[in-house]
Amino acid sequence: MGDECGDHFVLVHGARHGAWCWFKLRWLLESSGRKVSCIDLAGPASTSPTPTPSDPSTTTTARCSSSSRPCRTTKNAGALSVVQAIHLFADKIKLAIFVAATMLPFGFRTDEDRKDGIPDISELGDIYVLNYGLGVDHPPTSAIMRKEFQRKLMYQLTPGEDSTLASMLLRPVPTVLGDARFGEGEEEEKRLKQVFTVDTDHSPFFAAPNELFELIVKASLI
Repeated sequence: MGDECGDHFVLVHGARHGAWCWFKLRWLLESSGRKVSCIDLAGPASTSPTPTPSDPSTTTTARCSSSSRPCRTTKNAGALSVVQAIHLFADKIKLAIFVAATMLPFGFRTDEDRKDGIPDISELGDIYVLNYGLGVDHPPTSAIMRKEFQRKLMYQLTPGEDSTLASMLLRPVPTVLGDARFGEGEEEEKRLKQVFTVDTDHSPFFAAPNELFELIVKASLI
């Protein structure tokens, strides 16, 4: 891509989905004359869940010059790759937009943080199918939400045809955990510049693509 990255939006999907989930937002952005790249992150069967410098999300940024910085938009767990890219190429990224992401000012440091940042859905029972890629005598390596819970938890405001498509294409989520490192509280708070809200479900690229488009464009102009 080289120096072609001006006015460029890089869309990074979250857990479970793929690059395809941005199809509505991509059409809106491209129709308005903007350049869009939808990154397809590797799934749990093909690579480690920890982002690396060779991650598609970071290599896309590496190709852009510092004078043509893209706006990176990510959902949910895709933030891991975006944060990695920010650390590696801070001078090449104009703006990072996190959609439906947990943005606690101090990170997950206390039990109260975990209570505030992780929804309690224990009353629903066992909502995940666990996969044991290393054998049943080892911790699970990935998990996927059971179909009967998908619309209730992720797509309750999404058009039926879109939630059906999503249920056919969802991928397992890697469950390997590493050590989390957070900066000082004040430092973390400064990084979150502004918050926009929209009345939607956990998947606004399906449920409210026009509103999401307007907010992303608005944020990019700040």
